[in-house]
Amino acid sequence: MFTGLVEDLGTVQELHQTDDGARIVVRTRLAAQLGQGDSIAVNGCCLTALDPTAETFAADAIQESLRRTALGALEQGSPVNLELALRADARLGGHIMQGHVDGVATLRDIREEGFSRVLTFAADPSLLRYVVEKGSIAVSGVSLTVSAVDEDSFAVSLIPETLERTTLGTLAPGAPVNLEVDIVAKYVEKLVGR
Repeated sequence: MFTGLVEDLGTVQELHQTDDGARIVVRTRLAAQLGQGDSIAVNGCCLTALDPTAETFAADAIQESLRRTALGALEQGSPVNLELALRADARLGGHIMQGHVDGVATLRDIREEGFSRVLTFAADPSLLRYVVEKGSIAVSGVSLTVSAVDEDSFAVSLIPETLERTTLGTLAPGAPVNLEVDIVAKYVEKLVGR
């Protein structure tokens, strides 16, 4: 389980694509805290840490993960949002996340509003059904509050701290991002549907 509070901005050091998927090697200060097989969220996608050292870890992304996420768009040198799995005794500061990406959205528009930056993302209506104004959403692993939503997009308003500490501050229109909608909304839909 994750919270969407990014702990470090890592860098893709190596990326090896094969027919089976991709091996991603990430440089981060969090690597020293990882054990072989630990879970770590990379841009919101839960991956298994392999071969951790004091400065790096590797992770394998299978073809299914590359198809359903924006991990396939990573390149050597790409920054990535990183979060270690939540410990049972830790505070839940963001919202409940699984690291199971529901889909990919595309940054449609950026506008400045006071000291915040408003990002609008185009998303599939099948995902937007779970998105509500003032509700939670994870964008590339960052827990955010939805500031607006319509039939084909949603917006989030970012404070300077979020812009500085995550990849969201460097996004340009057209950039793909991973989305994880609120798991509670999906469970409610299933229960009410019965």
